[in-house]
Amino acid sequence: MATSIFVNIPVRDLAASMAYYKAIGFDHDAQFSNETGACIVFSETIYFMLLTHEKFLTFSPQPIADPRTHTQALYALSRDSREAVDAIAATALKAGGTEVREAQEHGFMYGRSIADLDGHVWEYFWMEFSPQQGA
Repeated sequence: MATSIFVNIPVRDLAASMAYYKAIGFDHDAQFSNETGACIVFSETIYFMLLTHEKFLTFSPQPIADPRTHTQALYALSRDSREAVDAIAATALKAGGTEVREAQEHGFMYGRSIADLDGHVWEYFWMEFSPQQGA
């Protein structure tokens, strides 16, 4: 069985956040969703749990940092091409996201950084990976 990752992130408005992620192409798993959280499916092995602040605080004794003023993490998701990076960035912007910096062009890698409705930064990127780069 492949290892899966479940990342929990706090959101202020669960319904609005679910609509945002649906607008940019990700579904939710109703089996693991309720009025306090939604399981957003990014792939067969990557899931993000959008949790209301109240629910999130049942998992963490520390206060929730505001991702609009403090960096909690940067979530990087690969795409199949530069065009696919631009497409998801355009869709995310149309759905209410905010571009946090200019596109990054590095020749073998291209990326865009978009903050979601709560300010969580998503790094959508394409990279031409060769075996020599991994060595």
